[in-house]
Parts: sequence; C-alpha cells; structure tokens
Amino acid sequence: MQPRPGRPRGRHSLRPAAADVLRCVVLAGAIAVVAAGANADAAPAILDTVCGSKQAADPESFDVSFVNTLELIYQNVTRSGFGAASSGSGNFSVFGLGQCLAYLSPTDCQLCYAQSRVKLPHCLPADGGRIYVDGCFLRYGAGNFTAAATDASDTFVCSNDTAPATPAFAAAAAALVRNVTASAPGARGYYYARSASASAMPTGARVYAAAQCWRSLNATACAACTASARDRVVRQCLPGAAEGYGLNAGCVVRYSTQPFYLPAKAGGGGGSSTRHIIIIVFASILSAMAVIGIVFIWTRMRPRRDDLHDDMDGSGEIIRTIMLSQLGFRYEELRKATDDFNQINKLGQGGYGSVYKGVLPDGREIAVKRLYLNTRQWTDQFFNEVKLVSQVQHKNLVKLLGCSVEGPESLLVYEYLCNTSLDHYLFDAFKKNALDWERRSEIVLGAAEGLSYLHSGSEVRIIHRDIKASNVMLDERFRPKIGDFGLARNFMEDQTHLSTGLAGTFGYMAPEYIVHGQLTEKADIYSYGVLVLEIVTGRKNHNSVASSAEGLSLMSQLWKHYNAGTLMEILDPNLRDQCSEAEALKVFQVGLLCAQASPNLRPPMWKVVEMLGSGDRVLPRPTEPPFINVKGSNAKSESSGSSMSLMSNSDKSPFSTNQLSVSGVQAR
Repeated sequence: MQPRPGRPRGRHSLRPAAADVLRCVVLAGAIAVVAAGANADAAPAILDTVCGSKQAADPESFDVSFVNTLELIYQNVTRSGFGAASSGSGNFSVFGLGQCLAYLSPTDCQLCYAQSRVKLPHCLPADGGRIYVDGCFLRYGAGNFTAAATDASDTFVCSNDTAPATPAFAAAAAALVRNVTASAPGARGYYYARSASASAMPTGARVYAAAQCWRSLNATACAACTASARDRVVRQCLPGAAEGYGLNAGCVVRYSTQPFYLPAKAGGGGGSSTRHIIIIVFASILSAMAVIGIVFIWTRMRPRRDDLHDDMDGSGEIIRTIMLSQLGFRYEELRKATDDFNQINKLGQGGYGSVYKGVLPDGREIAVKRLYLNTRQWTDQFFNEVKLVSQVQHKNLVKLLGCSVEGPESLLVYEYLCNTSLDHYLFDAFKKNALDWERRSEIVLGAAEGLSYLHSGSEVRIIHRDIKASNVMLDERFRPKIGDFGLARNFMEDQTHLSTGLAGTFGYMAPEYIVHGQLTEKADIYSYGVLVLEIVTGRKNHNSVASSAEGLSLMSQLWKHYNAGTLMEILDPNLRDQCSEAEALKVFQVGLLCAQASPNLRPPMWKVVEMLGSGDRVLPRPTEPPFINVKGSNAKSESSGSSMSLMSNSDKSPFSTNQLSVSGVQAR
C-alpha cells in the first residue's frame, strides 16, 4: 500500500522585477521538486482515523488537557517507541496512548508520530479519537482506555494490490498470520514477525507478517487482541489482497508480500532506487526546461505583465525599491564582509538559515542572515521577511538594512547588536550576572512595547509567531529588539484569525494554536508570557522539568507558588537584593496573565504595557496556565493527582524534555 501524496501548498504569487530574482525563485522550486520526487515514498500513509461521536463538555479546557497529554506521550515515544499518559481532572481529563511498531527506526518512529500528532486534532472537539498510521498508532479519550484490547471501533484495511492467484499463497499467508499472532503475547515487547514461502508459489516469492500489542496490555489481553485481529484480516483480506491490516484497540496485525519489517539493504531495492533516479533526472530536465521557458516568456511579455501583476502582493514594488535604493547589497560584498561565512563569525542558527557577523569596507558592523534554499517555503520566507520588516520601524524591533538577491543564495542584512540574544545571557550561570533587575525590567517592557507596535501600532497588523529568548536581541546597553520575522504573518483589518501551518518553538506555543492551527495575536501574547516568566526566574521553560529538584515543569512550579503566595521563592536568586517584592510580584503576575490557558483572558499587548507602567495598580487575578501537570523524573507519585504517567513495567525510565522547533507543518 502506497502513501497518498499530500496536497501541494499554495504558491506565493510573487512577480519580482529582476531576472536574477526570478532565477532564484525557480531554482528553489526546482530543488524542492527534485527533493519531493526523491522522497515521495517516505511519508507514512494514514490507514484509518476514527473520531468519537460525543463532544467534550468544555472544548476549550479539553483542548488544553489534550495538548498536555500528547506532549507527555511525545516525550516517551521519541525515547522508547511507546507512551501513555493523562492530564486534567473530571470532565477535562484526557487519556492518551501512542506506540510505534517495533520494526520502525527511531527516526521513522518520530516522523510517524509527528504525522499522527498533526492529524489527530482533526477529531476535536470529539471527546475521543484514534489514528492508525503505517507504522504507529495514537489515541486519546476522556476515559482510561489504555488496558482495552478490543472494542466496537476495531477494523481492517486490505490493499488494492492483488495477491498471487494460488491457493498456496492464501494457505501460507493464513498459517503465517496464525503463527505470529500466537507468538506475539509471549515475545519481548509483545512483538513478533516472521516470513514464509509456499512450494506452489513462484521461486523466491514469500509472504511476511508481524503482530504487535501495545505495552499497556498484559499477556492475556494481548492474546485476545491478536486473535481477534487475526480472524478479521484472514477472513476479510485473504485470499485476494497482497497486503492486509487488522487494526484493533490494543494491537495491529499485518501481512504483506513485501518485507515491510526488514531494514533496507545497501545495494538492494534496485527497482526503488532506479525509480528515484528516473524521477530526479526527469524532474531536473523539466526544471531546466521550465527555467528557460519562464525566463523566455517573462522577457517577451515583461512590458505587458509588469503593470498587471508585479504588485499583486506588493513584493514587486518592494524588490524594485530595494534595487533602486541603498537597501541593495552585492553578494560578493557580503561574502567578503563575513570572511566567506566563516564559522567563527556565526552568531546563531534558526529554522530558515544562519546569521553571521560581518564588517563592511566602511567599518560598519552588520548581521547577515543566510537563507537555506532546500525547502519549498524558501520564497515565502525571504519575501515575507523583506516585505514585513521593511514596513515597520520601532526602537524595539531589529532594523533591516537591506538584502542581496543577485548571488547564488539570498541574504538579509540587519543592524548588528553586539550583545547578541537574550538567551546567551539569561540561561548562562556566569553571564546572567550582567542582567540585573533594572536591565531585565527594561527587557520585559521593551519587548512588550515592540509587540504592541506590531499588533496595533504599525500600518500592517503583524503576528510574530516565534517570540522567545533567542529572538530578543540586545544592543550595547542591553536594550531589547525583537528579531527574526521569518515566520511572521500579517492580518487584514477584518480578519479575526489565520488558519496556518504549525510553526514556532514548542514551549512557547499557545495550546489553542497547537491544536487548531488558528493564529491570532493571543499566540504571541502567550509566548511573551512564557518569556517574561523565564526572565524573572532565570529558568528555561523547556528543560525546567529535568532541572527541577521537584520534578515539576516551570509552569507547575509557578502556579504552585502563586497559589501558596510564595512566588518570591522562585525568583532568580541573583535578583533578590535588587528589587522590592511588589516590583517582582507585578512582573510575575503580568507573565501569568499573558500565559493563561484561555486565549480570551490574555490581555492585549497595549494593556500589558499599561500594566507594567502602572505603579501600584491592582492587577486581575490570573487563571490556571496550561501544561502545569507535566512531571519529570524526580516527581513523587501522587495517587490523587490529576496527572499520571501510564507506562508498562518494562519501561520505567524518565522521559527527557527537549526543545523542538517546527515550521511549515500543516495542522489543518
């Protein structure tokens, strides 16, 4: 069974006013086409999705628990291939379970889980759902289903490919399926796979089969599950289908004429390799022809097209302005300024490119962002950043000096800020001493003013989408400037939200954005709230579980201390003699107000600026933030707790917490 190709992304309707820009755009598209063709078989296919018939009583609160549960599962699945967890309480409880089949490599397991995690939220606001992907399984529900072996939603999938038309194949396949399903309950990890041949089948022809139960079952439940799936797949798929799946609540059984559970051999798979070579060569030829054809047509039709199309999205006008003004830089000039992009001059790296320090011939210091050309989003990223940043000017936003579009890659040129980014100081035990209370207060307020300008003060309404410590740059006086607008999006005046692919950094992403992919200013406000709480505690949100002696996440600790009236205990020790309790508590409270689970309760950024400068004004009481039920390896078990980890006896090691940045994942 072959994965179905995904829908192509919408094209960005750019009409640059220079042939070299057109060449870069087409070249980037050609690279993407070749890459897509070569990897077309890599995406895991979705076998079946089942959504519950009942809706959650409180969808908004249920969503928060859903995201929390899937994050807990992710920590374990990426480490061991299996994870089960729950979060919330009462009507807001969400249980979840994820498992990769044992034959997947760790990388394939992560890719499979990522596919599941992006697609499963389509079931919301249903209070339950499951998805079977070729190689893994993910399920959530309002009740604890983790010990269930079978239920009414059990099903099967048979391929459209026909099996060898011989009785011997059907007999061999049926016998093999019975063998693996009988052996799986007693095998390690409840996984068993074998192959077999039949004398009447063509020489070398074999059939392959595997069975696996989830680790949350016991051996008796596993045996019941595999027997049920076995009977269904043998009865429904044999003798006609070359491949079949039995998909149960607690297990998967599969047979195929292809060795699906064996790793690819070097030098093997000649047919697949040949097919990929043909695709790449064919795509390259087509791309070269397309470049020649488009340039020819563009040259011939330029007088008629310029006026009609160049400014459909404003990009043509921006490029013309850059090329005719002092914003245009020569590629060779920037290459020399950075010493040929020497690693010594590298300032940082993000999802779309690396940033290097450079010195121009006149002595000016600059920061050069070198964009990657190996993704289809490249053109969107480049013109998006040029278009948006060229329209905004504010003391707390990094200034765009220009760009280069004439060389083999596109470059953005920004003002150089000597103290680099906030994370280099805030999370370093020695460097953080440079961030006293006065400087941290200025950073908190300055970042708020910059965001307020983006949301409501500039001519275009902009959502940054990736507010975090590494994107807050510091000048020579440690004044903050928000940078990296590669993921930013602008809104029309009458738009309430944008439906967009998931992009940003986990740990800073709002729960409603992760679940629904609907982008509003509230997502930026949540990220800002997390940033503020990191600034006053000196602790990084994504790894606070691992570093905490209590084994609690940063949000858990903050909420616990807030309710107990002991927030000063979690203040960065470096600040305790530098500020009054009233000053510190106000910043804590602003951070918690911005990081509330409900987006409707988060204050707009102009209001945040007002709160920070309000003196002794009484602030509203914040409600509970999301992700407060995440527990780390040092957490003590609590029988009455609202969050628990459901792992098998063979899998008791703690999960790790790693920051994960994503961009371009389609959530809807």
